[in-house]
Amino acid sequence: MEFGALIKFYRTQRGITQAELSKGICSVPHLSKIENNSKEANEATISLILRRLNIDLEEMEEKEEEIKILLRRLDGKINFYLRDEIEENYQKLVLIEHLIPFSQYIYVYELYKFRYLIFKGLVDEADGQRALLYKQKKNFSQHEDYLFRYYHAIFLMWKGQYQTADDILDVLHTENNHITASGEFLYHRSLVKSSLEQSGHAIHFGKMALQIFMNQHNFIRILHTLMLLGINYTHSNIYEEAQECFHHLIRNAELLKKEKLLPQIYHNMGHLQFKMKKANEALFYYEKSLALQPNKNQHYLVTLYAMGELHHSLNSIEKAKECFQEVNLLSKDLGVKKYRLLADFYLLHMTSQVKAFKYLESKVIPYFEEANEHTDDLTRFYKMLADYYNQKGMVIDAVTYLNKLT
Repeated sequence: MEFGALIKFYRTQRGITQAELSKGICSVPHLSKIENNSKEANEATISLILRRLNIDLEEMEEKEEEIKILLRRLDGKINFYLRDEIEENYQKLVLIEHLIPFSQYIYVYELYKFRYLIFKGLVDEADGQRALLYKQKKNFSQHEDYLFRYYHAIFLMWKGQYQTADDILDVLHTENNHITASGEFLYHRSLVKSSLEQSGHAIHFGKMALQIFMNQHNFIRILHTLMLLGINYTHSNIYEEAQECFHHLIRNAELLKKEKLLPQIYHNMGHLQFKMKKANEALFYYEKSLALQPNKNQHYLVTLYAMGELHHSLNSIEKAKECFQEVNLLSKDLGVKKYRLLADFYLLHMTSQVKAFKYLESKVIPYFEEANEHTDDLTRFYKMLADYYNQKGMVIDAVTYLNKLT
């Protein structure tokens, strides 16, 4: 414990002067130096001062040990994704938060608090905590500096700034000689690579993370990593491995009572079946996904849109129309521009190809190009426009979009 700061805190809190506190123990200048940590005091003097403040020295030392244990546990609970236990552990730290500034764990606590806020999805509070930590960055130890940069990268991922996050993680990975990376770190490397649509790298880091999580029996993170691998195997057209990942996920999510993951698993399995041109199986899994989503949120929207595309590809025009009309309304309610644009395109396509492709060219493609994401969607739309202009005999326009494919 930083006993000088602790003594000053309790003395001023209780309205005691330095003269009153030091009387019969030491001189006022001596106490002043102790409080400002400019003089080492012997244990007997510290013990007498604390006793006068009704503070037990052994209890303070026990509190510092408790802080250390609770911080270690909080880190472990987050790594194992144990939501209820994370909250319970964090609240125990909050109860002794007033003591933490006097311990050697002041920065570690503030860093773990940053990680906790990110985990809880409290973006504004996490942003405030990030700003607070940035001001203290020069005081960090080497390990604390590593934690700050790592958690900052996770925060940037949460905000959708994947390239910047990837750059930070890449530097951290190199600085640590690629040896000490934890399963959690490798999982985040895989996640950011997946978000950047770099499936080969995502699979590489995902497999490394999976091995560590399996060795740790970290069952929830095993499920999360299998999901990432399944998505990226699908994107890479490695269908057998993707299917194996999703079958494992379905069995284990039910076994571990992680039913909340099932809608996403079924959706991704549906997408895999769609890519494998198994329309009936794709529809089966999309419908299972929607049935398990009671709230019409963004996940529901994505699955509903996928069903609309599937019906459209099967020329089930009325079913496709129903899906896209609902997508249109829901995307407006949720403020999701991407799916509103896509639904509008397909609804136009059912009535007028000319208007649909004009809309695709003037509204949809510029939005996707500006977002600098969704390369698979852009590739598909470039090909659609190239084929459309080629059928119309508009060779120059067709070539323009064919060139964008390379």
